[in-house]
Amino acid sequence: MSAEFSNADTGSKPADPYKAKNKDEPGTEEKIEALSNFISASKFGMMTTRIADSGLLVSRCMAVAAKVGGLSYLISASIPPRFSPEIALVSRTLFRMADSFSLLQENGGIDLIFHTNTESGKTSDIVSDPHVNISFLNGTGEWASISGSSDIITDRDVIHKYYSPALKAWVGDLGDGKHDGGPNDPRIGVIKVSMVTATYAISRGNFVTRGIDMVAGAVKGEAPQVNKLREISEAEVKSWRSKN
Repeated sequence: MSAEFSNADTGSKPADPYKAKNKDEPGTEEKIEALSNFISASKFGMMTTRIADSGLLVSRCMAVAAKVGGLSYLISASIPPRFSPEIALVSRTLFRMADSFSLLQENGGIDLIFHTNTESGKTSDIVSDPHVNISFLNGTGEWASISGSSDIITDRDVIHKYYSPALKAWVGDLGDGKHDGGPNDPRIGVIKVSMVTATYAISRGNFVTRGIDMVAGAVKGEAPQVNKLREISEAEVKSWRSKN
């Protein structure tokens, strides 16, 4: 039985007026396409996994290295923990390279693909608990949260399909003829995140109109209608997957 928390009784009035005012329910196709477009425009996301030993949650920044899906299929790689000027230059080069990748489409854009070093901590987390969350946030406050199930793929045909020489910037060449950052380097794997549910918020109007609405809401004590707050249910995801 799931636990619920409540600290107020608002009677017939919504306890969360922001959600009530901004919730938007277009058709499934529009919701998924808008989410896809938002993800594709995002430069960075966060992957959250659970550490097996402690049960603590940990998030890692992921850089979008290429778009390979007609609706939104992503190939990404973890950003090294410290940005040196050289890494920053490589990162900018990756983003410039992104438009040169072939566009593919799989599962109607609801699954995400990430490159990974198989020897990194997140792969151990996923083996212990495949449940993950992928989140995105932009500078205007628009955001997306995707809950899903993850798989680590080491099949070389799949790796070759999604491989980019730019991955050498992350795994390096160890000089032993095997761990060279190439497509046959056993350290290079793929994490596939299959969406289960998603929630996201994209803006209504422009910055000026949203600002006016926020000020008016603060004065009147009313939640402003500034976002399109959308939820994609597990049932919608399953239906979409069966048709795409």
